[in-house]
Amino acid sequence: MNQAMMMKLRKMQKELEQAQAKLQETVFTGQAGGVVTVSVKGSHEVVGVKIDTSVIEDKDDLEMLEDSIVSALNDANKKIEEASQKILGPYASMTGGLF
Repeated sequence: MNQAMMMKLRKMQKELEQAQAKLQETVFTGQAGGVVTVSVKGSHEVVGVKIDTSVIEDKDDLEMLEDSIVSALNDANKKIEEASQKILGPYASMTGGLF
């Protein structure tokens, strides 16, 4: 491999690492029915949960609330995956999947 190609690969690797770091720190918000909102970093670390307590009238509402939390987390994770593909996808195509 010639030196120009090595420099290009190093530059791409540095850009990829920066994109990954930015993605890891980005906070994504997932929602479920306006009842639950969760905040999740691109690293999949949950950093916040907000619950509209006005919907809890009795214990039967807790099951709905639990389901809403799961849905909101799944929504946030879907957004993380979509952003990952958008941000990191071009690097995979440029390197033939090496990264």
